[in-house]
Amino acid sequence: MTRSAAPTPSSFYPADQYGFSLELSAAELTVLGKLRVVLDEDVAPLLSDYWEQGQFPYQIVDTLIGLSLMNPPEFEGSPASDLYAGFRNFELARTDASIATFYNAQSGLFRTTVMRGGTDEQVARYDEAIQSFAFTGVFALTEPDHGSDIAGGLATTATRDGDTWTINGAKRWIGGAFSANVLAVFARDTADGQVKAFLVPTDAQGVALTKIERKTSLRIMQNADITLSEVKVHESDRLGRINSFADVAGLLRVMRSDVAWIATGLQCGAYEAALRYVREREQFGKPLASFQLVQEKLATMLGNLTASLGMVVQLTKRQSTGHYADENSALAKMFVCTRMRETVALAREVVGGNGIILDTDVARFHADAEAVYSYEGTHEINALIVARAATGIGAFR
Repeated sequence: MTRSAAPTPSSFYPADQYGFSLELSAAELTVLGKLRVVLDEDVAPLLSDYWEQGQFPYQIVDTLIGLSLMNPPEFEGSPASDLYAGFRNFELARTDASIATFYNAQSGLFRTTVMRGGTDEQVARYDEAIQSFAFTGVFALTEPDHGSDIAGGLATTATRDGDTWTINGAKRWIGGAFSANVLAVFARDTADGQVKAFLVPTDAQGVALTKIERKTSLRIMQNADITLSEVKVHESDRLGRINSFADVAGLLRVMRSDVAWIATGLQCGAYEAALRYVREREQFGKPLASFQLVQEKLATMLGNLTASLGMVVQLTKRQSTGHYADENSALAKMFVCTRMRETVALAREVVGGNGIILDTDVARFHADAEAVYSYEGTHEINALIVARAATGIGAFR
């Protein structure tokens, strides 16, 4: 199959008004360009049908894995930069939020959990296989009755007897679980009441996965309800650096920036889809793009996207220097997702009635934004994290 030529750096992101992507290296843009071609040619044509069916196009997974996006050969052994990883999420979400969420479940959530929560020996054992997708996993924290209050409410338990742990409980909204080798399950140790993390095989006795049906957002992403009944796990499969919820919070501090990047990429996809439509669609004998009110909405969308890009790029730069703060990632998640919500609403608005059908892509972005708005911390929880840092007063109950 002959591939289209990858975009040149100067035209890589026309919607990147202030040129944030120009801070990427030539090698990074080359890899992202190859990803763009695969997304445009192999992934995008499938999305409407699979979204409507509520199914995931698993035939694209091997193609994405083949790009070696976490450890590209173009980098000649140098580690991928944090800014590249951010734009990788941006590029995926610019095409589809479910595809970005699926990939980030491995590259962001699961890899971060092992890299930061595992011992040196566990990192050495698993990281290369995680990067190549030879060993796949998902992040299993949220529960049927506990989301925003998970820090104090986490009800899944783990009881140790010698070198064996027995886990009981339930998890909900676990995306990508059906194709994963293991679940990174967070459970409360019955001995000390602290939260620990375990790599639980999805085929272990006592593990049951059920697909969550009837979703109106992220329909392509396969989310699971999971029950764990007397599941046995060896001590060697407990991640050794997670010994309290404070350690889990350290993971979330890093992961929220990934979601902010996804929300920014989703805005870009919605903006570009709306722009294509209004340039082509004619009313009253001229393109919709020529009307003043439409142009004002496009300008607002572009302003939202530009502000969001500026925030996530600067956040990523600070984190690259080792500066991680709960309030920084929470502010980005809160602000960017609020701007995302406005952007997709304006995109749907300028496309008119056709904005509620899948053919223009706008409807998919509009619906999927609602899930991104809520996961990895709701607007309200992130606002309280930010304001706690600003005031020195915690308002959590």
